[in-house]
Amino acid sequence: MRCEAERTKLRRVYMHFMLRDGWYCQFLEEDLKTSLPRKFTFADVSKVRELAEKGKAFANLEARHAFNQGVEVGRGGIFLNLTEEQYAKLKKG
Repeated sequence: MRCEAERTKLRRVYMHFMLRDGWYCQFLEEDLKTSLPRKFTFADVSKVRELAEKGKAFANLEARHAFNQGVEVGRGGIFLNLTEEQYAKLKKG
């Protein structure tokens, strides 16, 4: 059981998004100071929402509401809970 818990350890990463020539997304380590090299720009906000869902960001109603409010004003941020594989892709750049 412990091995399974270690395999499913999640990394907490902050995703900041803003509407600027599309939806621009950048990522920070949990300390909110260290930037990760990978960045995305999406034409449609649905891709940003999909990224948040894949990152298990909507653990509660409050997180979903904060995300939706950020979309309404054109900028916001949310913590993602990433697998080691997902995290490694952001670290690659």
